Amino acid sequence: MMATIFLDLDGTLTDPKPGITRSVVHALESLGLEAPEADSLDWVIGPPLLQSFERLGAPDPQAALAAYRARYADVGLYENQVFDGIPELLAGLRAEGHVLHLATAKPHEYARRITAHFGLAGHLTHEFGPELDGTRNDKGELLRHALEITGARVGASVMIGDRHHDIDAARAVGMKAIGVLWGYGPREELAGADHLVATPAEIGRAVRALLG
Repeated sequence: MMATIFLDLDGTLTDPKPGITRSVVHALESLGLEAPEADSLDWVIGPPLLQSFERLGAPDPQAALAAYRARYADVGLYENQVFDGIPELLAGLRAEGHVLHLATAKPHEYARRITAHFGLAGHLTHEFGPELDGTRNDKGELLRHALEITGARVGASVMIGDRHHDIDAARAVGMKAIGVLWGYGPREELAGADHLVATPAEIGRAVRALLG
């Protein structure tokens, strides 16, 4: 069965930790706030950054987000690397006839630059992410929009990601979900997924098991 596969970016296709965490530290320090060590900020990878800056105690999360973007847009988004096995995974899924789309909480403006820079864009039919103004910042809303644009059937679609936001979004639209264990969400966070995979090589089999 040909499936429509929606793929998260950060923590699923690429490891963005250096760029994201260093840019968060930069944002806090540029506002005169005490910043944690970058290595302690794994938890900010995946969720919307406004929520993360609120949790970090920024009095003005919007100002913190603007300071973050000032560094991230020029430097941080390239402090990133593709996980081993991902190019082969994407090529293999397409060879099986599946249609691949990106569905990320990262603003579309940044996501498309990353997928182009790292040679992933050619595997993706559409790339969905929120706008810089926060439109479709909720991942469930983003997936509903993606389904409308692509015309994909929910019953023949699956969301793949490393955080509970990916699983929750899939649940919100009635879609199956696969949780990946090489990203930044611990196993217990992904308990609501229909299937868990430890390596990219397992995804093709998981898709077939879920969708036939």
